[in-house]
Amino acid sequence: MNRSLLLICGLISIGFLFCIFNISNAEASPLQTGGPNTISPKVPTSQNSSQSPKSSRLPGRKDNRQQIPKPERNRLGDGGGKRKKSLGGGNGKKARKADGKKNSKIKSSRRLSNEIEYPPKKKKEDRELKVQTERVDDIPLLIAAMEKMGIQQAIDRHISVQRHQRELSWGHTAVIWLAYILSEGDHRKVSVQEYIRGMQNTLSELTGMKIHELDFADDRLTHLVTYLSKKENWEEIEKELSEHSIEAYDLPNETSRVDATTVSGYHETVEDGIFQFGHSKDDPNRPQIKIMTGSLDPLGMPLATDVVSGEKADDGLYGPVIDRISSILNKEGVLYIGDCKLSSFENRVHIKGEKVKGHYLCPLPNTGKTPEKMKEWIDEGKHKDSRDELIKYTVKNKKGKEELKAKGYELEIDQTGEEDGKEISWKERVLIVKSPSHERQKVKGLEKRLKNAEEKLNKLTPPRGRGKRQITEEAILLEKGDTILKQHKVEGFLTYEYEKEVKTEEKYIGRGRGSDKREKKVEEKIRYQVTKVIRNEEKINEAIKTYGWKAYVTDVPKERLDFIGVVKSYRQQYSVERIFNRLKSRLNIAPFYVKRDDQTKGMTHFLTLGVRVYTLVEFVVRRSLKTSGEKLVGLHLENPKKATDIPTCERLLKAFSKITLTIFDMGDNVLRHLPPLSQLQTNILRHLGLDPAVYENLEITQSGNLKAE
Repeated sequence: MNRSLLLICGLISIGFLFCIFNISNAEASPLQTGGPNTISPKVPTSQNSSQSPKSSRLPGRKDNRQQIPKPERNRLGDGGGKRKKSLGGGNGKKARKADGKKNSKIKSSRRLSNEIEYPPKKKKEDRELKVQTERVDDIPLLIAAMEKMGIQQAIDRHISVQRHQRELSWGHTAVIWLAYILSEGDHRKVSVQEYIRGMQNTLSELTGMKIHELDFADDRLTHLVTYLSKKENWEEIEKELSEHSIEAYDLPNETSRVDATTVSGYHETVEDGIFQFGHSKDDPNRPQIKIMTGSLDPLGMPLATDVVSGEKADDGLYGPVIDRISSILNKEGVLYIGDCKLSSFENRVHIKGEKVKGHYLCPLPNTGKTPEKMKEWIDEGKHKDSRDELIKYTVKNKKGKEELKAKGYELEIDQTGEEDGKEISWKERVLIVKSPSHERQKVKGLEKRLKNAEEKLNKLTPPRGRGKRQITEEAILLEKGDTILKQHKVEGFLTYEYEKEVKTEEKYIGRGRGSDKREKKVEEKIRYQVTKVIRNEEKINEAIKTYGWKAYVTDVPKERLDFIGVVKSYRQQYSVERIFNRLKSRLNIAPFYVKRDDQTKGMTHFLTLGVRVYTLVEFVVRRSLKTSGEKLVGLHLENPKKATDIPTCERLLKAFSKITLTIFDMGDNVLRHLPPLSQLQTNILRHLGLDPAVYENLEITQSGNLKAE
């Protein structure tokens, strides 16, 4: 009872004190005496400044004490009348207008010394400075190189302009789009329009034409790719480009390399479609297309490209490409180098025929009668090697020591074939060559395959245990064991022994506890266990003796290429592989980002034009450096002092990164600023045969009537 009474008294005391506090605050507040949103003139300035914001204003109302009174001023241009600066809006303008009329007769001598004079207000567009930046990078270099190659002229000559087409030609569209792809590594059509929107000034200056982002809309680029997919258009464009490049850059045209590759995609396979399942090194679980390319040696520039469905064999694709290359080079005696699929007898006869009149060089495949002949040729090679009669091809390594690259011998046989009803006879040279490095690589690969196969065979039958699945049938064990041997290509090199294990167990028949009177049954649990994996050392050693030996066939006269010359020529076959590497890596051909077959074919054709640009830029710079004896310094960021005379095109283009064009738009004038080119960049342009003005012309000052739109 006493506690409750004390609690009630305490609450009454707190309420009484709270009421007294509110009354005292209300008497001290200036809002009570000066009215709402006003400051009482009786309160000194020092007291006003000491009041807190919370206590000096009501919720939801503005604090006018923060506003600084605007001084009245006379403007000389308006007649010197008194005016108050408006806080904006239409009422302020009317007040200034009325005030100007009222004080228009007051003389300028009445101006006060402390008045602030404001300059006449300018128009907004004259007062603002607009700054725009564009990443130039390697775009001027690429466009200038493509113009020198004649890409724009070739496309415009063979793709007709439609009636309602936009003013920008197909050739200029292709050059600008290709420059974007080579610079960014992105061939998606959807991303081009946004890029053009931020590069209109640079592209207009480089091409001399007005560039608009609608010139690169998705549907317009689709039309361009469709035109490039048509066989009649593509072959004519490709032929003109190749002929012009060979003449303009004085390229060698004695040797051509042909090869094929596959590109997989996430596409549906339809009958007669271009995406089909076939033998693939990329991904055999996805459908693919096949690209057959013939390139010009030694630079590796594509000359002719065919895109076919992915299930077709390579053998029948060489003839059409070789025919097109022959028409482009327009000369006899061209050497065509390819892999073992080129060595089919039909292809060799075709090259020797009246239509091509060329030469061939290719290895013989290990099929047909070749394996039997190879045993005799290898035995003869070993016999000659024991008497030191083999021809040796050596080079000096980095330490200055002679290193054996290959050794072998050659023999000559007579060949006869028939094409178009005419019999053709020629002398064929067969070169039996052994490569020590290839031998070491093959031995190392065999040892790796043997170890992997042994490990899998031993793990095929794990010991009994929880979660360990056992093989209970002999047929299943043999099937899985043979699959492992075949998968690792070690059939005949490995054998394995196994045994059958039977475990018996008695169980009561039925459910419940056992007893002496209950019947029992005997169950057998069978499993097969691999007990031993054995290497067949005799066959392994016989196979190792044949490693490193290979047979090549050619009809090139010895006066043109001797034994060592033939070996050197074939060892440069990687140059055509660089075409496929650039398509799949730098240009990212897969995925295609298109669905229709014609778009896939046209996009592939278009990207091979990009490989042409890469290859030609690289070759021209390397040739110029070799001729002048100079080297480029600064291409390797990890080693800035490193000098090289064999730079790659990718590094050459990377040297032009982070070049930005800044445009200052001042209304009447437009000022453009571009950082000066470095010595490395100037040297690259010089060796490429381009004028630095392709960059310097972007930095210009224009008057208002010349202002770029």
